[in-house]
Amino acid sequence: MNKGCKYGTHRVIEPKGVLPQPALKISNDMNIYDNEILIDVQALNIDSASFTQIEEEAGHDIEKIKAKILEIVAERGKMQNPVTGSGGMLIGTIEKIGKELDGKIDLKVGDKIATLVSLSLTPLKIEEIIDIKPEIDRVQIKGKAVLFESGIYAKLPEDMEETLALAALDVAGAPAQVAKLVKPCESVVILGGAGKSGMLCCYEAVKRVGPTGKVIALVRDENEAARLKKLDFGPTLEIVIGDATKPVEVMEKALAHNDGKEVDVSFNCVNVQNTEMSTILPVRDGGTVYFFSMATGFAKAALGAEGVGKDVTMMVGNGYTIGHAEITLQEIRENENLRKMFTELYA
Repeated sequence: MNKGCKYGTHRVIEPKGVLPQPALKISNDMNIYDNEILIDVQALNIDSASFTQIEEEAGHDIEKIKAKILEIVAERGKMQNPVTGSGGMLIGTIEKIGKELDGKIDLKVGDKIATLVSLSLTPLKIEEIIDIKPEIDRVQIKGKAVLFESGIYAKLPEDMEETLALAALDVAGAPAQVAKLVKPCESVVILGGAGKSGMLCCYEAVKRVGPTGKVIALVRDENEAARLKKLDFGPTLEIVIGDATKPVEVMEKALAHNDGKEVDVSFNCVNVQNTEMSTILPVRDGGTVYFFSMATGFAKAALGAEGVGKDVTMMVGNGYTIGHAEITLQEIRENENLRKMFTELYA
């Protein structure tokens, strides 16, 4: 029996003894173990913070972006940005299922799936980069990947285009966490409200707070404000233009739109650094601060909250929560404006 660790530690090359995600290098040998799944990969959705960093380093040159991605995968055996530490997700077709898993999971050869575990821990081999779509952080490739026994995934739904489903599933953890954390009558701030995860979070937050709650979406300019306004989520949503790197300004604007009171919950959905305190300052003592952004400096958040005397519960963005794929796809299904916007921007 050629069985590996369900969490993939058998693929770790350096340093030994760690899990695949924090490892500096893992094996991307595509001869799978008996409890692994081989995927024929069509596209990567690079994490927004990661793609932004690579794009800026490459001077927005597509060929340089391609070269950097190939370099990272060659060095690490996975697509994990060495600066941000983040990865993304992929879409592909099941090519082979290890004999330990065959018949025990709801997959068969030929099924099309989106992986819901990060590329930062997924063994990946790229044969060729076919195209890059920088406006949606997508990289179309010829390649293979391995899903560990513990890896989560979603079969692509039949009632929407694959690219639309992929765009939604890419950030499924964010709106699902909103569904868990936000309660009726509460006030919520969402930084980056017009981005991919931000729009889904705004929609879910409006649903959860109900008519007596309030959702304040921070966007960076008039174009983003117009995009969010076009979704017509209702009067509960208030759109505010501001700079997420300026915490006092963000706090003042949030309080001004919440009758002078601090909010109950905040969500950080931006892809730039130094927005930790803008997420913390508007929140009341006893409230919740959720950092979905992979650009977050968690030491900055912890020390910053202490420094301003904020007794808030701070949560690290976890891209997985039970039912997250179903919650997110249902949002796309039930709101036509959201579906049209995602189709226009990402599909």
